[in-house]
Amino acid sequence: TLVYGPGVKGNFAVMIKWLLTGIPLPLGMINNQRSFVALDNLVSFIMLCITHPRAANEVFLISDGEDVSTTQLLQKIARAFNKRALLLPIPVICLQLTARLIGQSDKAGRLFNCLQVDSSKASDLLGWHPVISMDQQLKKIAESYQA
Repeated sequence: TLVYGPGVKGNFAVMIKWLLTGIPLPLGMINNQRSFVALDNLVSFIMLCITHPRAANEVFLISDGEDVSTTQLLQKIARAFNKRALLLPIPVICLQLTARLIGQSDKAGRLFNCLQVDSSKASDLLGWHPVISMDQQLKKIAESYQA
């Protein structure tokens, strides 16, 4: 699960940069599903684990509870920045073939593949629920760029 929040680095920051430049991206037809966890949600979960006796010696997977496609994520990021995502509807198979030809299959997989986690154990065992939505956390990221 990818953690995101103000000051985010790596691929998430690269996607933000792409969107802010306003260049069209060939990512308008990606129908995968990916789990993410907002920094605020991760902190809230860690704080709960520190104090909750049932968290001891357990392993948890957590997410915001809202799995989105890469296309949806880009649209949400753009909306948080009050921008319009220029996403071209290129079939994923074409993008995968192009990525393979230029030796970038691994990077492309991070954009096209599914990665979902089930955080029901955290909810069932500890009563944990996300404290912030993806849209709210993305807005915080946008505000941090303007500061």
